[in-house]
Amino acid sequence: MGELVVFDHGGQGYISLPDHGATRGPGVVVIQEWWGINEQIRRFCDRLAELGFVALAPDLYRGIITREPDEAGKMMMALNLEQAGQDMQGAVAFLASHPDVEGKGVGVIGFCMGGGLALLLAAQQPEHLIACVPFYGVIPWPAAQPDWSKVRARVQGHYAERDASAPPEQVHALERELKAHGVDAEFFIYEGAEHAFTNEMRPEVFSEEHTDVSLERATAFLRETLTGSAS
Repeated sequence: MGELVVFDHGGQGYISLPDHGATRGPGVVVIQEWWGINEQIRRFCDRLAELGFVALAPDLYRGIITREPDEAGKMMMALNLEQAGQDMQGAVAFLASHPDVEGKGVGVIGFCMGGGLALLLAAQQPEHLIACVPFYGVIPWPAAQPDWSKVRARVQGHYAERDASAPPEQVHALERELKAHGVDAEFFIYEGAEHAFTNEMRPEVFSEEHTDVSLERATAFLRETLTGSAS
């Protein structure tokens, strides 16, 4: 089980440590879906901790959680991107200086809205962020398109074939654009998968098979990139 922590600029979030802090591990920022820091995100942080990572999910909605798609959409579009950027950067700095974090740098993994924000964070924090894993995420804010030339992180993306918000042609275009700017990027598109296929709280789209494969790839990628070791 994790706990609430507070960091720079008034940011707060949910952190989970490997073996309850008995061992050290690489640091990963987890960026929420548009629902907020709900049980799904907290459980995912706990799952990363069980695999040996120090996982921190900054609370971009300041404690607000919803289950209603219409409300979630409004909250996402009303998100103060400057404040969200400060919260995410504060989370990176918090992990970079955390005594239980080891490795060559910090990683980020995000889902849906958080996948887009993970890519944005990679452009904002090139000095600390060395691994970026977006799950079915693009950037929905026209005014927040990153300068991809600033990205120094390796990027591994995971997307769904049946996703109207991030269709395969858009995903392929994003991968090409990142590579054109010299980014080490590899994107996977899962055949037959729906948007949010890793979200166990949404049984209508959840796919255990695609979740297992994608998270195995993602955690191996994070471990290798952050520590230089595959194990």
